[in-house]
Amino acid sequence: MRAGLPYRDGVGVMLYNAQGMVFVAKRIDMITEAWQMPQGGMDVGEEPRATALRELEEEIGTNKVEIIAESADWYYYDLPVDLIPKVWGGNYCGQRQKWFLMKFVGTDADINIQTVHPEFSEWKWIKPELLPDVIVPFKRDLYAALVQEFRRLIQ
Repeated sequence: MRAGLPYRDGVGVMLYNAQGMVFVAKRIDMITEAWQMPQGGMDVGEEPRATALRELEEEIGTNKVEIIAESADWYYYDLPVDLIPKVWGGNYCGQRQKWFLMKFVGTDADINIQTVHPEFSEWKWIKPELLPDVIVPFKRDLYAALVQEFRRLIQ
């Protein structure tokens, strides 16, 4: 808890393809180059795995995946103070997330970011080691820790 506010419960997905590259997408609502992996909030009573699969479908138009691993612990990140009033109605100081490593078993043609409520303007596959370099600064440590936890499992 920070600034007297709780963390929002959420999930994230490190999705990799047959070449060992990881999916990232550029957020529509950011002025800067803000790329991220699929992620989102958990609905009340929803389990993390179900949330992760739902978020994939909602954000990238497919859930043609195989779940490889679940993070050992919950990951936390804090929003910059100036963002708190602008995100999630100002009700949270950041997120507590359960992360999943998933292998993409579809083709690139299955990915469609022009969903009902688009969140991304473009997407690409990148090397896992580059993830911390493309993410917004306040999430870099989280992404570096995810790479460390999941890297050995990406084939």
